[in-house]
Order: sequence, then C-alpha cells, then structure tokens
Amino acid sequence: MTYAQTLHQHLIGRQGSRSDLNTPALLIELDALERNVAAMAERAARAGVKLRPHAKTHKCAAIARRQIEAGALGVCCAKLGEAEALAEAGVGGLLITSPVVGAPATARLAALAARAPDLMASVDHPDAVAAIAASGARMTLLVDIDPGIHRTGVADPEAALALARRIDAAPNLTFGGVQFYCGSQQHIEDFAARREAIVERTDYLKGVIALLTEAGLKPGIVSGGGTGTHAIDLELGVFTELQVGSYVFMDRQYNDCDLAGDGRAVFETSLMVDARVISANHERLSTVDAGFKAFATEAGSPPVLAGAPAGSSYHFMGDEHGCIVPPKGEAPPALGAVVTLAAPHCDPTVNLHDAYHVVRGDTLVDIWPLEARGRSA
Repeated sequence: MTYAQTLHQHLIGRQGSRSDLNTPALLIELDALERNVAAMAERAARAGVKLRPHAKTHKCAAIARRQIEAGALGVCCAKLGEAEALAEAGVGGLLITSPVVGAPATARLAALAARAPDLMASVDHPDAVAAIAASGARMTLLVDIDPGIHRTGVADPEAALALARRIDAAPNLTFGGVQFYCGSQQHIEDFAARREAIVERTDYLKGVIALLTEAGLKPGIVSGGGTGTHAIDLELGVFTELQVGSYVFMDRQYNDCDLAGDGRAVFETSLMVDARVISANHERLSTVDAGFKAFATEAGSPPVLAGAPAGSSYHFMGDEHGCIVPPKGEAPPALGAVVTLAAPHCDPTVNLHDAYHVVRGDTLVDIWPLEARGRSA
C-alpha cells in the first residue's frame, strides 16, 4: 500500500472528499484523462497508424491498461526498470526506447524477455547487440536512429544498415525495424515551424528506410513521434506506430504549442497538484505547501488553475513552499484554501510522487500507484 493510500483510502467515493486530501496531492481528473486517451486513439485509427504510448509520462499500470484497452499495441518505457515494473503489473507490448548497456542490465533484459516474450528494445551500437545476443535473450530489436540530437541513435544510414544486419545475423534476435524520435522538435510552439522541421527530418528517415529496404531489411516497425508532432506525423504517414506520451496529461509546455495548426486545444489538462495555503500573513501573497519537491522546476513555474483570483501567479519559495500572488487589487487566498496548480513538465513532476489521486469533480474515486516511479536504472 502506498503512503497516499494509507492517508486517503477512506475518502474514496465520499462526496466532496477532494477537499479533505492531505496536500500537496498529485491529482488526475479522470473524465479529462479518458477523453484524452479516446481522442488520440481515434486520431491514430483514422490515419491507420498504431499507438505505443510512452509510459515514461505516467509510470502507471492503470493508465497503460486504459491506453491498451483503447487500442494501443502496448506502451514504451524509457528505462529497463520501468519495463520491469509494468511487466510485473501485467502490462504487455513493452518497448524499451533507451539503450540497455552493461552486463548487469543485459542480464536483467534477458530475464525480462523470458517473462515477457513480446518485449522489444532499441539499440544503437554493435557491441550492445553482441551482448544481448550472447545473453541468450530471444527478442526483437529496433535500430535507434539519431534524428540530429546526438543523444542516442546511429549516426548515419550506413550505420543503421550495418546494425540491422548484425541483428538479423543473430539466431536468437529479430530485426523488427527502426526507432526515430525527434525530441527537440516536440515543443516548437508555432505549428508551421514545427511542421517544416519534421518534414525535413522525416525525409531523412525515408532515406534510411529506403536503404534498409534495398538491402532486403525493410523495417516492419517504424516507431517514434510524440505529442507535439503527432498531427504532422499522422499526416506524413511514415511511422507505423507513434510513441505519444504527454497527451494523457498535457503540461504547460505542450499547452503552449499549437498542436493541430488551428489554435484549438486538442487535449485537456488532466494532471494537477492541489496545494493548501499554510501561511497568510501578508496582504500581497499567500504561502502554499508545494515547492521544489512537488514540481519539476526546469520548465518554469506551475500555472494556477483554480482556488485563487484569475490572473494569480505561483512562485517557488523553496523545497516545501511556494507563494500565490494575486493581481493588484485582489486578495490572496485565505489560510486553509486549496489552490490547484498545473505541471510545467509532467514527466519529472509525476516522478516526485508515489500515487495519483483520481478525482471526478470534487470527489476522490480511486488512488493509483505509480509502479514505475523512481525506476531510473
């Protein structure tokens, strides 16, 4: 049982119980989450493209199951530990998107592949392929292609072909296709600029696919894309599956982007943090109990969604504290008031908490553990 369940299990189903949560509390608005899952599933189905959503966003088996029930092939995991946690919870169709390297990790990968026969992993170096082959693991591997970030992935088309041949030559391994994630393009706010960047990168990907196909190694899987580029990726029709992640929650970074090119909000904010005013001794601000330990900080301050005058802003005030500053002429929220805040960046914010408090309106309806929280190895 999680700490959140110990504190709040008795509140589930009681009308108005959200206001009795100990704070800060990580919340999911269930109706909005389910609409987001359905909307992305419908968009992909209409384009004839599959989904393998990225579980690094939510790290939660309950959400992964909902995505699969809506038609997803499975989910992606950024790290081996995430895949182990979700497999233990009964989630299948797992793809590990970061390279698994080193003897201890390779042994764990082989053990996981024995328990999860549909497990796949991405690779970008011949030595990693050799190690996985030597481990005896029977599994499908994707060649990770660097889209220009220089983070992971093979550096050029010829290296992609050489690695695909290396996988194909191993009797216990299967070459499944390629992975291509344009991470630096996901948050380009202007749709036209984002589309131009993705079209150029997709042309490069087409060249890699053509080279592999000419060599008799046509990729059966072309996996990649993301929430920021999903509309463009679906239009271009090169990916066979999309690794969309943040669409289930929508943080400030993605809400700042024109996702569909028409200025319309495609998905809803379903992830939030409720904080409580614990000090209200100054006429221009109130202090809440959510600080650096409640939010990821690299993407700025969390927007104020509710519980304070319109136009109020949040400012970090340390590990455990933040302040709410209302517009001039407005009073800050009173002692004990609950202020609802959005995540600036959802993935690392989620990783700071051990459970979701699932609400419908003002009522707590469930508590979902984050099985893969902290599984960074």
